[in-house]
Amino acid sequence: MAEQLTANGARAQEISESTGPRARTRQARPASKFGTRRALRIIAQDPSVRGPDGKVVTAQVSLPWEDLIDGPMGCAVYVIDYDASARAMYRPAQPPEDLTTAPTFSADLLDDPNFHAVNAYAIVMRTLLRFESALGRRIPWGIHGHQIKVVPHAFEVANAYYSPDLEAIVLGYVRGEDPVYLCLSHDVVAHETAHALLDGLRDKFMAPSSADQAALHEAFADIVALLSVYSLPELVCHLLTPIVDSSSPPSTAPEVPEGFVARSALSWDNLAGSALFGLAEQMRANAGDARVNALRRSIAIPPSKRILADPEFEEEHRRGEVFVAGAMRGFLAAWVARIERMAVGDHGLVSIAMAAEQGADIAATLLSMVIRAIDYTPPIHISFGDLLSALLTADAEVRTDDSRYELRRHLRTAMADYGITPASTTRTGLWRPPAKKLQRSGVHLGALQTDPTEMFRHIWNNRDVLNLNPEAYTRVASVRPCLRISPDDGAQIHETVVECTQYLRLTGEELQTYHLRPPPGMGADQTVALEGGSTLILDEYGDLKFEVSNRVLSRDAHERDIEKWQHRLDYMWERGYLDGANRSSQLASFHLERTLFASAESADEARRQLRSSEEAWT
Repeated sequence: MAEQLTANGARAQEISESTGPRARTRQARPASKFGTRRALRIIAQDPSVRGPDGKVVTAQVSLPWEDLIDGPMGCAVYVIDYDASARAMYRPAQPPEDLTTAPTFSADLLDDPNFHAVNAYAIVMRTLLRFESALGRRIPWGIHGHQIKVVPHAFEVANAYYSPDLEAIVLGYVRGEDPVYLCLSHDVVAHETAHALLDGLRDKFMAPSSADQAALHEAFADIVALLSVYSLPELVCHLLTPIVDSSSPPSTAPEVPEGFVARSALSWDNLAGSALFGLAEQMRANAGDARVNALRRSIAIPPSKRILADPEFEEEHRRGEVFVAGAMRGFLAAWVARIERMAVGDHGLVSIAMAAEQGADIAATLLSMVIRAIDYTPPIHISFGDLLSALLTADAEVRTDDSRYELRRHLRTAMADYGITPASTTRTGLWRPPAKKLQRSGVHLGALQTDPTEMFRHIWNNRDVLNLNPEAYTRVASVRPCLRISPDDGAQIHETVVECTQYLRLTGEELQTYHLRPPPGMGADQTVALEGGSTLILDEYGDLKFEVSNRVLSRDAHERDIEKWQHRLDYMWERGYLDGANRSSQLASFHLERTLFASAESADEARRQLRSSEEAWT
């Protein structure tokens, strides 16, 4: 085993493929540590964000204590630091016993692979814990195992992606005079982690059946990434400083006390144009930073109620940016309104620290809303309107009092500006409760909350009420008991979230019996699976609270439903999704193109680099 200098300038241990990584030995931990918390210091946003003293801005996060071994490797995250471009393995990072001290200068950060590994581990775990807190249960990854691999220096390409095939989150880097490591970018790591978690919650979202569903994975991951960063008060306070410094009052104005600023300085335009949203002039424009900034630029899309009908925004990735823009504008509207109410005195002064703290709290609240919404979405064929109704309903069920930030109102207004309206027809946009109750004879409540077989018996006995197609294959994909805590009064809200899916396997000729036309080029003997499903939300007594469905087609379907299914069938056929296209590979390709196009690189170069990185890891 020989020590060498790798391509990215940091020292690593070269290990032959035959021997594999150095064996990880279990480290003894003091018994007193168990049941406590571990404080870790991470890069707040990325190494380009620095304070007045030139030091990189960091933040402290608190994670539950777990018995880590070298890597770090814990119960959910397994850091494997192999560089495929340099064909070198870094020495596994030793888990910190106490508070980690992040290197504060860029040169030190770039030369410390041990910190790179710990930083990636901490951000992935922080994102996972945010999901578990919002959903009130343990969350699986979208892989076969329980521990997802995280590769901080996967290859020398400005790309990062989640790969179900590799069961990994792989993060690249770019060397040069001003090197970039995506494992040090908080929003990139959180973005890829969100992909892996959403895949575990709704695996059907990886096989899109419409432009909205195709766009949703990227939009959801972008929102999670952005709000994860904005929920750090240290970072928000730092990024408000340039706005405050540039807002010099007129010479006739009274002196502003230290730590305060005029309310007008924290206006919508000033905040939207700040480094918080990646639009400030000082943001760097090299390839690595372009990958980061691409996550933050959606708020600049001008509102238009017909924007989703524009051919430019029929493309799935541009379409996803529209939903992100609506969410970010809703967040910003709530924050600006809160700042207005915080102003004190005749001159409307606002505490900078308090404004940052309130902004971070609004971001954290909205992040929980967005994550919790996934439990209230249909399991397949989701639209932007479905997600918006799910978001509003899930939040109202747990956080009934929205008077502090009025996030639900601000979100509806911002989304409507982009032509996105709730799928529900209720006045509030919330899902409508079911008109009929389910019969519970012959089933046991305890088993109903945990056992898919018992739940299937319950659903089958109520197939007429739930409008199931008895000709289709029916399966209960998951039964997930949840315990959510209301921030209003601390009340415990027990729910059971059930995914029930159905599918019909038909030939091109048999499609006509369901009033569907085979897509052009589809053979009469070629088979296709038509999938549908329902999400059932049960209360603590086993009664149905909500049924959110996109059902499989039936022979006596309404004309409106037939038109929807024809559109889905044509969409999936035209894009190759009916042939089992590798959706995760497409996500990886898009992430790379998103980077290189932003820095004026060619599409051919994007594809070449993607092939190179995939070959190194397969």
